[in-house]
Amino acid sequence: MNKKLGIIGCGWLGTHIAKRVSNQYEIFATTTTESKIEDLESEGFNTTLSNFPDKLDPEMKEWDMASKLDAIIISVPFSGIRGAQIPMSHKRQNLLNFLGNYKGQLFLMSSTGVYPQIEKEFIEEDLPAQEVESESFILERFPQTNILRLAGLMGDNRLLKNYNISNPDHLVNHIHYADICSAIEKMLKQKSQSKVYNIVAPIHPSKEEVINAQKGLSYSGERATKGRTISPEKLIQELDFEFQYPDPRYFHL
Repeated sequence: MNKKLGIIGCGWLGTHIAKRVSNQYEIFATTTTESKIEDLESEGFNTTLSNFPDKLDPEMKEWDMASKLDAIIISVPFSGIRGAQIPMSHKRQNLLNFLGNYKGQLFLMSSTGVYPQIEKEFIEEDLPAQEVESESFILERFPQTNILRLAGLMGDNRLLKNYNISNPDHLVNHIHYADICSAIEKMLKQKSQSKVYNIVAPIHPSKEEVINAQKGLSYSGERATKGRTISPEKLIQELDFEFQYPDPRYFHL
């Protein structure tokens, strides 16, 4: 019998993850949108409508499936844009109440936006999860949680050339959804607990380089070598991880 995986907040990324592991796990998904229920159930996922409002919901009960799940992935944003500190204590408490007394493997999708906006290469140890409000709240109740700090989510129709961008000379920290799926799949198999990983492609071209490559144009400028970059070295070393898409310039191929 397949194991059971819960995905709380089964949006764009959650759906990609679910499809990747659906041959190994029975998927139990939550969505905040009624119209998505039919789409998710058509993929064979058991789907529940569930919201985590900014105000404390006194009627928020434990997810009736939680105790039956082998692992849960939380893909609901609990920090502001780029990690901005905005009040979310009630929203977070609603999630904790929904998880109840869960004992299994747990993943929280965080963001590389938690790192300061300064020119430096950041590693996980530069900012322990206990010092990040949008990560520490869950560790206090569920110390087994794996924190995955995701770079800018790309792949499919999410390509930089499709967006209006500023600062074209800035280096990118991007990740293809397929590599996020691979990292999670590996961690599920290894039953990883209490890990903090940056999930980011190891090559950091400038925005202009990425856009030109995606438009089939050559790039004549000088390669930027300084900027704010996030290192995936810990992920590579500890998981013996190989990126399918190491270079954001070729995410469209």
